[in-house]
This record gives sequence, structure tokens and C-alpha cells, in this order.
Amino acid sequence: MSYGCIASMKTRPGCREEVVSLLLSATDGLRSAGCDLYLVGRSDDDETTIWVTEVWRTREHHDASLELPEAKDAIGRAMPMLTGEFTKQEMSVAGGLGL
Repeated sequence: MSYGCIASMKTRPGCREEVVSLLLSATDGLRSAGCDLYLVGRSDDDETTIWVTEVWRTREHHDASLELPEAKDAIGRAMPMLTGEFTKQEMSVAGGLGL
């Protein structure tokens, strides 16, 4: 069974688009690292929340991806623009369209 997570993060006012761009810029090596789905979305309810939905072959693939140079760079550049408010829900993915 695949590993999935849905996470949210809050940005400082006026920083959401830059953080979205940073998150999307770090996707080049994800498929070869074991990622089957990586989706970045903007909340319609407020101007500071970003949602990230991910499906990975295993949790170990996900954890290892955080060590990729492009991921570390994007995280380091995004952190000053985030408020520190995060949520995360992990799951075992049963299936779905696009997987």
C-alpha cells in the first residue's frame, strides 16, 4: 500500500505565491525518488494557506526525498516566509484516479 499525506502551511501575508513557486520548483527529481502524486494548491478560504497532497510508494521514499538537494534548498528558502502553522494527515492510500 502507498503512503500518502495531506499537509497545510500558512505563509506570511503577501508570500503565498512565492512559496507556491518554490514548492513547485523542487519537483524535478520526485518521480524517480518514488513520488506518484505531488499536488500544490491555494486555499480558497484565505490568502495565506497552501495545501500539499502527496502519494509515495512508501513512507521511506517520502522521508528520503527530504534529503534531495532541491528539496532542502526549497525548504530553506521557504521557511522565512512561513508562520510556523502546519497541519499534516498521513494515510495508507487504497487507490484512486491518476494513481
